[in-house]
Amino acid sequence: MSMFPKSAFGQTVFLVAALLLINQVVSYITVSLYVVKPTIEQVNLILAKQIKTVFIDWEDGVEISDEVSEKFFEITGIEVMTQRQAMSEGLAQTREYSMLSRSMSEQLHGSARVRISQTDPLVYWVEAPQAPGYWVKVPLTGFKENNLEFLTFYLSSIGFLSVLGGWLFARHLNRPLKALQQAAVKVGVGDFSTKLEEHGSTEVIEVTRAFNQMSRGIAALENDRRLLMAGVSHDLRTPLTRIRLATEMMSDEEDYLREGIIYDIEDMNAIIDQFIEYLRHHKREELALEDLNAIVSEVVHSEQKHQRTITFSENPSISNIPLSMVAIKRVITNMIENAIRYSDGDIDVETALSRDKKYAMVIVKDHGPGIPESELETVFEPFKQGDAARGSEGSGLGLAIIKRIVDMHGGKVKLVNRPEGGLNAEVYLPVKVS
Repeated sequence: MSMFPKSAFGQTVFLVAALLLINQVVSYITVSLYVVKPTIEQVNLILAKQIKTVFIDWEDGVEISDEVSEKFFEITGIEVMTQRQAMSEGLAQTREYSMLSRSMSEQLHGSARVRISQTDPLVYWVEAPQAPGYWVKVPLTGFKENNLEFLTFYLSSIGFLSVLGGWLFARHLNRPLKALQQAAVKVGVGDFSTKLEEHGSTEVIEVTRAFNQMSRGIAALENDRRLLMAGVSHDLRTPLTRIRLATEMMSDEEDYLREGIIYDIEDMNAIIDQFIEYLRHHKREELALEDLNAIVSEVVHSEQKHQRTITFSENPSISNIPLSMVAIKRVITNMIENAIRYSDGDIDVETALSRDKKYAMVIVKDHGPGIPESELETVFEPFKQGDAARGSEGSGLGLAIIKRIVDMHGGKVKLVNRPEGGLNAEVYLPVKVS
């Protein structure tokens, strides 16, 4: 799995953090090589000269007197101790530095050892080649360990503050894009009420202005379409009503003709109702907590009029979920009527929870011929019916209405062919409002 973020905000923060990290590493190495290391070497050189002064008159095997040692200590603060004395003064708790030992060996022209005790103040211990077994103790009163750690603290603080500043900048830069994304989601479910404020960079302002203009255009187009469809539906019902009235006045000898006309009129009225239903559920409605099991049970009970066996199995673990009761009833009704229209035999309806517990499911199972796999997605488009497998009755809007309502709820719908035959129509409704 890639660690590189996918969002523009995450990519901006990642880029800023990466550049700052590289800058900090380069700065740390540069300061260490060209500031810290030369400083330490200079200190080591000065100490080497002091140690040379200590042993200027020494000869191998000659011990220094206590009187000379005390006098030298009063003047310089430097002491010369035997191995045993040095151990009692804290030599055992020191750490040896190989780099400093090599540098000191070069200055003293022999094998020298350098150890440093991490105390306050720092204590420099040197075993010089001029007096093996003796240790020179040099307190570094003006040089504390914190001086070495300050560089690390400084670079870490600068890096943290820089990343924090980059994060705040990226967040400010991406806030209008986040608002644009949320508004686009609302427009996608038919809510055109959001008008974005035009602020941010020049490019973002231009995009926001174009989005607002597009949203207004889609809203106007949608209103014109609804008005046109409502007018056409109303104008069509008037002549249909007159035709129905005329058929009632036909003589008994024309019953065979009258029944056909009445059937066609009812079919046309049903198609008009489907058109109106498709338009009605385009805009997102206010959702309320409802008992999904009770709604499904009510619809199943009302659909028993079709003289088909419809069984319902409810999942008691489903609690009240946010939904539009009227719209969900239409979804379940359309699912069951599709199963009745395109299949024979019993129909099973059940409710369930998805594996991740985020969705409540309504599943309608029929024993029909199913739908070709290549058409499982296209049948949700208006006027698509999956003709090859399931006939061509109705207006072709039933599944489109289901998808539009489910999308309005932030859910999803899919059709699944069962291996043993038949089709599952599955609707997923979010348990919580996203």
